[in-house]
Amino acid sequence: MFRNKNESIVYKCTVRLLEDADILECEFQSFHRGSYLVEYICEQLEINEKDYFGLRYVDASKQRHWLDLGKSVIKQCKDVDPFLFSFRVKFYPADPFRLTGNGRLMLYQQLKRDLRHGRLYCSIGEAAALGSLIVQEELGDYDEVVHIGDYVSSLNLALRQTEALEKKIMDLHKKRQPYQDPSVAMDEFMGIARGLETYGIDPHPVKDHRGSQLYIGINYSGISTFVSGKRSQHFRWNEVHKLNFEGKMFIAHLSYTDASREPKKHTIGFKCSSNATCRYLWRCAIEQMLFFTLPNSQHAAVVSGGGFFSWGTKFKYTGRTEREILTESINALRKQKMTNSEASKRKASSVPATPSSPQGDLAQIRKLLRNSYIASDDYKHLNLHSGYSSLPRSTMSEPLGCHMATTDSLGNIVYSNHPHDAMGGGGAVQIPSLEPVSEEARLRASSNIDNLHQSIGTVGNGGEAGEYYIKGDVIEYSAPECATINNLCEGRLSHQNAKSKRNEYHSYAQQHQVAYASTCPTISDASKSATQAKGLQNQYDRQNAVNCAKGVRKFRFLNAFIPSFLFVIIAMTVSAIVILESESEIFERIRNMPEMISLRYQYYQPLKEYVLQKFGRKS
Repeated sequence: MFRNKNESIVYKCTVRLLEDADILECEFQSFHRGSYLVEYICEQLEINEKDYFGLRYVDASKQRHWLDLGKSVIKQCKDVDPFLFSFRVKFYPADPFRLTGNGRLMLYQQLKRDLRHGRLYCSIGEAAALGSLIVQEELGDYDEVVHIGDYVSSLNLALRQTEALEKKIMDLHKKRQPYQDPSVAMDEFMGIARGLETYGIDPHPVKDHRGSQLYIGINYSGISTFVSGKRSQHFRWNEVHKLNFEGKMFIAHLSYTDASREPKKHTIGFKCSSNATCRYLWRCAIEQMLFFTLPNSQHAAVVSGGGFFSWGTKFKYTGRTEREILTESINALRKQKMTNSEASKRKASSVPATPSSPQGDLAQIRKLLRNSYIASDDYKHLNLHSGYSSLPRSTMSEPLGCHMATTDSLGNIVYSNHPHDAMGGGGAVQIPSLEPVSEEARLRASSNIDNLHQSIGTVGNGGEAGEYYIKGDVIEYSAPECATINNLCEGRLSHQNAKSKRNEYHSYAQQHQVAYASTCPTISDASKSATQAKGLQNQYDRQNAVNCAKGVRKFRFLNAFIPSFLFVIIAMTVSAIVILESESEIFERIRNMPEMISLRYQYYQPLKEYVLQKFGRKS
């Protein structure tokens, strides 16, 4: 009835596969999330391990993004027109042979693409070995008649495909054994690729604190930095304590153990080209860390990034983790093995025993059955005069409810297995039925008696201060000096006001005295009158408490928050100016922190120059 107009709109998008010539068209609606597109494409390509793959797109500012599986596609691609996505391997597994079927084929194509675009950086010898495997998979065995001249030059194998590299590739292709299946070359290719330092690396250009150009790569093992294609630093995931970013600065908080086995903490920062690039790098690092380290996706919390002086970003991981995938595959294998073992056992049990079959187990089983039968037969002939507590509780015995006790004419106890014999005549004594005692009723009666005695003692003896007592035909009340009012109004009212309140209370109590019957007919009437007077006292105490509470000044949140907030802002500003402007060695370590460096060059220095220029001074 109240249908949303956007629900009827159908959007079309184009998905480029790992081979540039392969394109897949699909449709989605405004309420569809990113997981819908990924699952649809994996179903079309018949990929079982869909969690290792993702969709990537480029926004209007030429910044790449991974499509978030938990968010709407339309909200993520507001400025993207037309909708164009690239199907890529998002998480490279540590062991590529975990993938099966088309999933492994897609990983092989992704690694070929990485080698072709220079992401899978390696030496010339390794590139030649990988190239020869690609030629073997695409062209088959070497044939002198077909493969003549520079037949490799027509294939795009590497980023820097020189004549020397092509010659080495052809030499290795000639030496390969003939009649090899293409899948063998694919597996050998992935085996070499996973041993490289750049396996699963998407390089992000950054600069260190010296301004030197380097690249950050993130994969299943952790975060690595590369200089001229060689890894210079490597931080494993168990050493990474926290990942954050501040403006253009990507910050990693490390916690590791040095050679002396002492725990140490270190913070390292890298400067990106723009804020959007830094945010994208942080997002990739967070996703990789959570996918390869979390036990399951239920433990994934909302991760927040960005500092005080940048736009905060929140991220919630969606999908399964690698441990969940491996656990499910292991459980499936165990279930399959159990099914096969049970089927084999059923098949073996259906075969009759032969002289060649083991008879020791069958003889032992027969012996156990014989012993249990004898034990159960002896149990029926036990001397029951020893009492039930001495009988062994065995599952082979008869039900306990079948034995009934009777006495014969000589007074001996006779046990019968039939209830009608025990309850019938023949000198049998019938066991009287026992009625359960209501403990709740007994406690209620005891409580009523105690209350009655207490009422008598209070009314008759006068009680303590603040109790009721009988005086003639009237129940009077002895006021406890208005303790309740003094406690509530302590510090709020003066001594004179408290005294006037006590006088007012005495007059209030005298006006509401309860007349006691002259004959005092029952104790319950006196107790009822005392309860009524006590209720008047409680009502008066509540009224005075309300009056005292009205006199208290109401707490206002804004009155306390605004001064505190201004004080914190002023204190932080003054502290930052002192730390950044002073040249003291005390603040040297704080000034070299990545957060302070980012604060200085992105916010403090431009603001300082603007203020000095505004007042007509030169920086």
